[in-house]
Amino acid sequence: MSIWFICKDSRTPWYARLVAACAVGYVFSPVQIIPSFIPVIGFLDDFLILSIGYKLTHWLVPAPVIRDCYKSAEASGKRAEQEVSTAAARASAIAIAVGWVLLMAAGTVWLYKP
Repeated sequence: MSIWFICKDSRTPWYARLVAACAVGYVFSPVQIIPSFIPVIGFLDDFLILSIGYKLTHWLVPAPVIRDCYKSAEASGKRAEQEVSTAAARASAIAIAVGWVLLMAAGTVWLYKP
Protein backbone atom coordinates (compact mmCIF):
# COMPACT_ATOMS: atom_id res chain seq x y z
CA MET A 1 0.00 0.00 0.00
CA SER A 2 2.83 2.40 0.76
CA ILE A 3 4.32 1.89 -2.72
CA TRP A 4 1.04 3.15 -4.18
CA PHE A 5 1.27 6.34 -2.14
CA ILE A 6 4.97 6.73 -2.98
CA CYS A 7 4.20 6.50 -6.70
CA LYS A 8 1.34 8.99 -6.41
CA ASP A 9 3.40 11.57 -4.49
CA SER A 10 4.61 14.46 -6.67
CA ARG A 11 7.94 14.61 -4.80
CA THR A 12 8.88 11.10 -5.96
CA PRO A 13 11.47 11.09 -8.76
CA TRP A 14 10.37 9.63 -12.09
CA TYR A 15 13.02 6.91 -12.02
CA ALA A 16 11.78 5.64 -8.65
CA ARG A 17 8.25 5.43 -10.08
CA LEU A 18 9.62 3.53 -13.06
CA VAL A 19 11.39 0.99 -10.82
CA ALA A 20 8.23 0.43 -8.74
CA ALA A 21 6.04 0.11 -11.84
CA CYS A 22 8.42 -2.38 -13.46
CA ALA A 23 8.63 -4.52 -10.31
CA VAL A 24 4.85 -4.69 -9.91
CA GLY A 25 4.34 -5.05 -13.67
CA TYR A 26 6.64 -8.07 -13.77
CA VAL A 27 4.46 -9.94 -11.30
CA PHE A 28 1.33 -9.39 -13.39
CA SER A 29 3.07 -9.94 -16.72
CA PRO A 30 2.26 -13.17 -18.59
CA VAL A 31 5.91 -13.30 -19.74
CA GLN A 32 8.24 -14.13 -16.84
CA ILE A 33 11.69 -15.62 -16.39
CA ILE A 34 10.24 -18.54 -14.40
CA PRO A 35 6.47 -19.01 -14.93
CA SER A 36 4.34 -18.75 -11.79
CA PHE A 37 2.61 -22.09 -12.39
CA ILE A 38 5.84 -23.93 -11.53
CA PRO A 39 5.52 -24.82 -7.83
CA VAL A 40 7.59 -22.81 -5.35
CA ILE A 41 10.25 -21.56 -7.78
CA GLY A 42 7.70 -19.66 -9.86
CA PHE A 43 6.67 -17.59 -6.88
CA LEU A 44 10.19 -17.19 -5.53
CA ASP A 45 11.30 -15.21 -8.58
CA ASP A 46 8.23 -12.96 -8.20
CA PHE A 47 9.12 -12.45 -4.54
CA LEU A 48 12.74 -11.70 -5.44
CA ILE A 49 11.81 -9.12 -8.09
CA LEU A 50 9.31 -7.44 -5.74
CA SER A 51 11.84 -7.35 -2.90
CA ILE A 52 14.55 -5.84 -5.06
CA GLY A 53 12.11 -3.33 -6.56
CA TYR A 54 10.81 -2.36 -3.11
CA LYS A 55 14.29 -1.87 -1.66
CA LEU A 56 15.50 0.03 -4.72
CA THR A 57 12.44 2.28 -4.65
CA HIS A 58 13.03 3.05 -0.97
CA TRP A 59 16.67 3.78 -1.70
CA LEU A 60 15.80 6.20 -4.53
CA VAL A 61 13.02 8.11 -2.74
CA PRO A 62 13.88 10.78 -0.13
CA ALA A 63 13.18 9.83 3.51
CA PRO A 64 10.57 12.58 4.17
CA VAL A 65 8.49 11.36 1.22
CA ILE A 66 8.59 7.78 2.49
CA ARG A 67 7.65 8.88 6.01
CA ASP A 68 4.68 10.92 4.72
CA CYS A 69 3.53 8.08 2.48
CA TYR A 70 3.69 5.56 5.35
CA LYS A 71 1.52 7.89 7.42
CA SER A 72 -0.95 8.25 4.54
CA ALA A 73 -1.09 4.48 4.03
CA GLU A 74 -1.64 3.89 7.74
CA ALA A 75 -4.42 6.49 7.86
CA SER A 76 -6.00 4.95 4.78
CA GLY A 77 -5.96 1.51 6.40
CA LYS A 78 -7.62 2.85 9.53
CA ARG A 79 -10.32 4.55 7.45
CA ALA A 80 -10.97 1.31 5.58
CA GLU A 81 -11.33 -0.58 8.85
CA GLN A 82 -13.83 1.97 10.13
CA GLU A 83 -15.89 1.84 6.91
CA VAL A 84 -16.52 -1.89 7.11
CA SER A 85 -19.39 -2.38 9.46
CA THR A 86 -19.88 -5.57 11.39
CA ALA A 87 -23.46 -5.94 10.20
CA ALA A 88 -22.44 -5.72 6.54
CA ALA A 89 -19.65 -8.24 7.04
CA ARG A 90 -21.98 -10.62 8.86
CA ALA A 91 -24.68 -10.26 6.17
CA SER A 92 -22.24 -10.98 3.36
CA ALA A 93 -20.85 -14.02 5.19
CA ILE A 94 -24.37 -15.38 5.66
CA ALA A 95 -25.20 -14.75 1.99
CA ILE A 96 -22.08 -16.60 0.86
CA ALA A 97 -22.78 -19.52 3.20
CA VAL A 98 -26.39 -19.78 2.00
CA GLY A 99 -25.19 -19.69 -1.61
CA TRP A 100 -22.76 -22.56 -0.99
CA VAL A 101 -25.41 -24.63 0.81
CA LEU A 102 -27.85 -24.12 -2.07
CA LEU A 103 -25.17 -25.04 -4.59
CA MET A 104 -24.30 -28.22 -2.68
CA ALA A 105 -27.99 -29.16 -2.36
CA ALA A 106 -28.54 -28.62 -6.08
CA GLY A 107 -25.46 -30.72 -6.89
CA THR A 108 -26.62 -33.50 -4.58
CA VAL A 109 -30.10 -33.56 -6.13
CA TRP A 110 -28.60 -33.56 -9.62
CA LEU A 111 -26.21 -36.44 -8.81
CA TYR A 112 -28.80 -38.65 -7.09
CA LYS A 113 -31.90 -38.10 -9.19
CA PRO A 114 -33.40 -41.34 -10.51
